[in-house]
Amino acid sequence: MSLEKSILVVGSSNTDMVIKAGHFPLPGETILGGNFFMFPGGKGANQAVAAARLGGKVTLVAKTGNDIFGKQAVQQFRKEAINTEFIVSDQNYPSGVALITIDQKGENTIVVAQGANGALSSKDVQQAEKEIEDTELVLIQLEIPMEAVEHAVALAATHKKKVILNPAPAQKLSDDLLKQLFILTPNESEAEILLGMKIDSIESIELAAKKLFEKGVANVVITLGADGAYLYNKDGGKHISTAKVIPVDTTAAGDVFNGALAVAISEDKSIEDAVLFANRAASISVTRMGAQASAPYRNELPIS
Repeated sequence: MSLEKSILVVGSSNTDMVIKAGHFPLPGETILGGNFFMFPGGKGANQAVAAARLGGKVTLVAKTGNDIFGKQAVQQFRKEAINTEFIVSDQNYPSGVALITIDQKGENTIVVAQGANGALSSKDVQQAEKEIEDTELVLIQLEIPMEAVEHAVALAATHKKKVILNPAPAQKLSDDLLKQLFILTPNESEAEILLGMKIDSIESIELAAKKLFEKGVANVVITLGADGAYLYNKDGGKHISTAKVIPVDTTAAGDVFNGALAVAISEDKSIEDAVLFANRAASISVTRMGAQASAPYRNELPIS
């Protein structure tokens, strides 16, 4: 797949089951919600779709169950022109699902049952080595086993490919892994977990980004929701703002950001311009319901 703007995504595929509610229930509380929606989701799949819609030539390495959810997911990826050659149908586990509650402010809580995502192995990733060799960059998240993450990063390093790692759901990462990353994209709470420090001010955001950079990450991008993102690299730190919008559903905003960032980097945009591009895409996504459904197309962005 030696084409321009090619991106290989290693990650999860879920089906999202969403209920809108006036507020989040307290422990032990039952509340009546509003409409129920079912959308294709999963961080890896969301980022793959976002990248494809924005002009990337995308391959997804993932694992689904041998069930209706998995089959529907693969069918949808093909509609988005994503290469599904390396999506494995697992015979032992069901497809992943996510239960999502969205409050009246558009904020969300999410619980994920990994299913087949938890069985994605280094062997599954190894099958795509030739694709990694031919791609522009590799985009990874943490809804899959660390074994698969580390193997994908190692293969990318072997073939001198850039890696963007979105550390979500957050967990501690080794310094050895961090040193191999071109971009790390935690949000504030994920950066707190990565570093074991409280982040509650612009000063603490700056300090966290600097600490992650000092661990060997070439470019640290801490996403700040409605406040945009904070970039730190060898040139220092910079806050990059985003458009102000009224959010409807923030479920996949981070995933759209990462998919867009991957496209911009694969097109040789500067890191600063890439973050700006990603901010614009994410700001559109939060004005729409759903995960993959909220990802904008290239012609919807005010900048190309």
